Amino acid sequence: MQASRADNRAVSTILVVDDEPIVRDVVVRYLERDGFRTVEASSGDEAQRLLELEPPALVVLDVMLPGIDGFELCHWIRSHSDLPILMLTARGEEADRIVGLELGADDYLTKPFSPRELAVRVRNLLRRASPYSVGGRPLQFDDVEIDAATREVRKSGERLKLTLKEFDLLWFLAAHPRRVFSRDQLMDQVWGYRSELDTGTVTVHVRRLREKIEDDPARPRHLETVWGVGYRLTP
Repeated sequence: MQASRADNRAVSTILVVDDEPIVRDVVVRYLERDGFRTVEASSGDEAQRLLELEPPALVVLDVMLPGIDGFELCHWIRSHSDLPILMLTARGEEADRIVGLELGADDYLTKPFSPRELAVRVRNLLRRASPYSVGGRPLQFDDVEIDAATREVRKSGERLKLTLKEFDLLWFLAAHPRRVFSRDQLMDQVWGYRSELDTGTVTVHVRRLREKIEDDPARPRHLETVWGVGYRLTP
């Protein structure tokens, strides 16, 4: 399954997966009002079939689903592609948010939610050609090379499998070497919004990146934590 890389909102298809018809109706109405095409699924099994038939540009995914739940489906999607995933669920506890992010979700929004905010987050996730990743030569540090044109990252010549936001976060930090950014600043620059409740999203993405680019993730040489402040990338 290959994820669509289209970022044209007029043609981008969003798969909305939720077992509550009212929630699906609200999400669909706001997304279609924003220029997206939508496809609906009321269970994880139905969503999986739709994904295999015609991969969308992004998935809005609930956790509590009949059959395959949202966590399982998120893991399945991520094992096949870098398709952007926005988790939408009533399970707002931090542990549940972290599980979804660790499984590869790009963003997380809890119910009750603002439909307008959801539409903004969808647009931000689909904006792959972000201002800091347009043009320029590939960036390199140690044995890691980041190519903005192809959105590929290689370590010792081997291509790494990164999600949408893992790539954006790595590129942003690499483009500003040694500069320290707070979690709020990274949420603003990479995710396109600020929220004190969602800064854990940055923490999880940093941890996942360390597992991929560092020789010893427990003792990172490049993606450093500056205690009490935030993170920086040191070439």
